[in-house]
Amino acid sequence: MSRPLAVITGASAGIGASFARKLAARGYDLWLVARREERTRLMARQLSEYHRINVEPVIADLTQQADLDALAERVRNAPNLALLINNAGFGTNHYFFQTDADQQDAMHRLHVVAAARLTHAAIANLVPRAQPGTGVINVASVAAFASAPQNVSYCATKAWMNRFTEGLAIELGAWKSPVTVQALCPGYTLSEFHDITGADRSAIPMGFWLTPDSVVDDSLRAFAQRKLIVIPNWRYKLLMGFVRAIPGALVRWGSVYFVSMYRKNKHGA
Repeated sequence: MSRPLAVITGASAGIGASFARKLAARGYDLWLVARREERTRLMARQLSEYHRINVEPVIADLTQQADLDALAERVRNAPNLALLINNAGFGTNHYFFQTDADQQDAMHRLHVVAAARLTHAAIANLVPRAQPGTGVINVASVAAFASAPQNVSYCATKAWMNRFTEGLAIELGAWKSPVTVQALCPGYTLSEFHDITGADRSAIPMGFWLTPDSVVDDSLRAFAQRKLIVIPNWRYKLLMGFVRAIPGALVRWGSVYFVSMYRKNKHGA
């Protein structure tokens, strides 16, 4: 009997790497999709040898149409596909009009176009087989619940990911399908993500920093319970409950105020 297959994008670090380790320990075969070849091949070899599973490194840039098309075709036709995790993503830390337009385009291609294309392939594969415990996890963010200066595209694409996943859940419910979808919405997580954007970690209280392993544990536990929107950590659950309850105008004012204060403290003006 073949083992279930999990396809993980952005698998070479952070939350993606944690998903890989946790699922390998559960006996899944893996496709590790990432751009960094040396790191991804090393991880694949280590997980394969330690857990005695099949782990394939898939070196791909999902903002490139040819790479995305090739992976989507493979996902659609994988006979043992059980789980797709759309985790690949990146952020910026600059005002939209000051960022490189190509970089913003790449973010939308990765968070929206690639996630939609791979999810389409996975759902088309999984629904006819109707196996419980299979599905798609879309890694969104608590940023999906509000817009913030210097993160316009990031917040918008993660909000799209949440709504997209909700729509899929409605469709699967109408089909009475056992296939599960989840939008995972972590807050600040200790990974390379914030190092790459140049964010100041000291500005965030330590209690709000999550570990990739804790995020993934919450995700997989909730997936087994077929929960749709998953916000790890009780602090973020309370905070996002508050954000979703107050008027949008007040959220926008608060975002502008806090960013203005940050700029004043940082630049002295």
